[in-house]
Amino acid sequence: MYDLSDFKKGLKVLLDGQPYSVVDFQHVKPGKGNQFTRTKLKHLINGSNLERTFKSGEKFPIPDVNYKDMNYLYKDESGFNFMDQVSYEQISLDPDFLGDAANYLTENLQVKVCFFNDRAVGVELPKSVNLRVAQTDPGFKGNTVNNTYKPATMETGHIAQVPLHINEGDILKISTEDGAYVERVNLK
Repeated sequence: MYDLSDFKKGLKVLLDGQPYSVVDFQHVKPGKGNQFTRTKLKHLINGSNLERTFKSGEKFPIPDVNYKDMNYLYKDESGFNFMDQVSYEQISLDPDFLGDAANYLTENLQVKVCFFNDRAVGVELPKSVNLRVAQTDPGFKGNTVNNTYKPATMETGHIAQVPLHINEGDILKISTEDGAYVERVNLK
């Protein structure tokens, strides 16, 4: 059983017999009364969102969730396709199950695919991914009074705010938690 204090983003819990993933949460300690936690949950099977408030001390069953290491292959009309590197079994996931994760998927990226009752319901990405800049405006010399940023569109369509010295074709490390620029990657 999970306690309310165990909540973190991405935690999988059973609520009313249905599997949910914690999208966001906020612990609240009012001046009077008991503490409580506001949560945003996403249903693992149908993708619907739920906002619920829980009292301190509530417990939640652990869902029958397991993970398989798989590589992302490609996207087609059936969805996003992944392959198990051991059994070579391939699965296709609907874009609704991926959500923002679709912004970070590049060919052969290794991810953990989440299964609930032997049905694929989502993916867990690495903490950061390397993406190539597909389009950005050129930076101008002298615009460095303070940290200034410009938008850059990555090869996957994700748009991140990057420093002015970044050019098209550069490979950047992007955080998958918030989509922010981390650093430029030198491939030598």
